[in-house]
Amino acid sequence: MARRLSQNLNSAYIEAMNRLQSKRDRKKIVAYVESYNDVFFWSTLLRPLETERYYFEVMLPSRTNLSKGKKEALANELGPRLGAYMIACVDADYDYLMQGTTLVSKEICENPYVFHTYVYAIENFQCYAPALHNVCVMATLNDRRLFDFETFLQLYSEIIWPLFAWNIWCYRYGGYKEFSMLDFYHIIEIYQLDYYHPERTLETLRHRVNQKIARLQKRFPEGRQTYKPLCAELLRLGITPQTTYLYMRGHDLFKGLVAPMLNGVCEVLRREKENEIRRLAVHSVQAQNELASYQHSIGLVEEMLRKHTTYTDCPEYQRVQEDIKALLNQFEHTEKTE
Repeated sequence: MARRLSQNLNSAYIEAMNRLQSKRDRKKIVAYVESYNDVFFWSTLLRPLETERYYFEVMLPSRTNLSKGKKEALANELGPRLGAYMIACVDADYDYLMQGTTLVSKEICENPYVFHTYVYAIENFQCYAPALHNVCVMATLNDRRLFDFETFLQLYSEIIWPLFAWNIWCYRYGGYKEFSMLDFYHIIEIYQLDYYHPERTLETLRHRVNQKIARLQKRFPEGRQTYKPLCAELLRLGITPQTTYLYMRGHDLFKGLVAPMLNGVCEVLRREKENEIRRLAVHSVQAQNELASYQHSIGLVEEMLRKHTTYTDCPEYQRVQEDIKALLNQFEHTEKTE
């Protein structure tokens, strides 16, 4: 019997069942996202916001081909359409910080049916500092706090903040070819982290940053009039010296800083746990069995970084949710007045 039921469990059957359920009285909000990797993130963010009147369906930007990306998501007809609503949910990148100075930035900042991450990308949420200890626990099953990720990333952010503002200045005023995101990353990259004396690593970073700022000030003397107002504007937008890392390019943060940093910490934590197993085992067979069980239970750092959702208490994440709640209230108000 179960076999015959499973054979008939196809998409048409599920669609028919859905028509009989409560969703028939709820309006669908289709959320177009940039890529496969974005589906889980936006689904996790949107699902708690569903109400008795509205539910979300997250999908790639095209039903007719495999095209992906921000421009493809924004190219859809957004807003009310055929008894449903269409929205786009995308990474902010630098477009949020450009504040309408480019066409894409204007669309992201002004279209009420476009929602963005505020931080550069989903990867920045995955690297949210208060969540990193939990990622280490997921990857090692060892809860010892070996490294203060929050303090390190706060100090790191404070050091790179003035250079980050210069990078935004170059993109705002046409100097990005001389100081691109990649150039910025090469200055702020951590080549080798001293876990026991991170202040030494940060002091080396500070020296490189100050040198680059001096060169930029000499190269762009016109920045004397516009750099400080830009810094003030960035602060008004919610970017603070303590959270700069959330707004730098997400791939650089994830691959170049946070994943290597966590790998180093997790390697120590794994060795600790393995040594503890060897010490507590009463004989070699038990040690081998326990080690095999432990190694089977732990995971790769990058995999855990991409899978965890401990960043949901990040203020920027909650800001996105508040924006979408406001749109739902607007939809409901409009329907009541029609």
